[in-house]
Amino acid sequence: AGFGRTGTLSLREALVRLGFGPCDHMLENFEHPERFALWHEAFERKRRGEPIDWRPLLDGYRAVVDWPGAYFWRELIAAHPDARVILTVRDPGRWYDSTQATIFSLRARADESAWARAMLRLVGLVMPALREGFQAVDAVIWQGTFAGRFADREHALRVFAGHNREVRESVPADRLLVFDVKQGWGPLCAFLGVPVPEGEPFPHVNDAESFHALNQQRLARSLLKKIWPAATAAGAATLLWIAWRRRHRQEGR
Repeated sequence: AGFGRTGTLSLREALVRLGFGPCDHMLENFEHPERFALWHEAFERKRRGEPIDWRPLLDGYRAVVDWPGAYFWRELIAAHPDARVILTVRDPGRWYDSTQATIFSLRARADESAWARAMLRLVGLVMPALREGFQAVDAVIWQGTFAGRFADREHALRVFAGHNREVRESVPADRLLVFDVKQGWGPLCAFLGVPVPEGEPFPHVNDAESFHALNQQRLARSLLKKIWPAATAAGAATLLWIAWRRRHRQEGR
């Protein structure tokens, strides 16, 4: 139930290692962007006060962390009454600074830079599913969670604190683990009733520097995957056209 940038990717890696995978995470959705249409449908259903059928999204998954799932924590807990709930926490100021420097910086860049907006439009044209991803992120995080006011530090910190307080107050104590990933394997394994992996350090991943590198690599791979077949076909057609023109000229001499 923890917000993004509270160690959710480290938690995901730990849960998978402990046998609780597959585990949904924002990264999982950008790797499979067709999932974003389902998340957006869930968002619209929540907005209208309608029930959400989680089966199309979570069939086969054993866990869900990070956004978009954290936005639906109440609905997910109600739909899965036997599920255990982990609230990842972090120093509020450090959480805000990290979020601003990573996931929010991507949105801010698009707002401030015509070049960035053009690149996003290009990505949306090439990969409509990824465009839906950007729209879902905006709807769920920046609008749905922070009401378009994440840049207001005090407002964002109030939302962060209020969310953590509501989770603590709403989830029965025997179902809830309030967890800082700095605590490592011990509390997590005890809560889940599994042994601590011997001789294996707890995963700590996705700091700000690796976040930007990972996003650039992921976007480049996605674009290459989509554009390469078209570029290859266009290149082949161009070579055939050149060969045909040369032959036509030679025959005409």
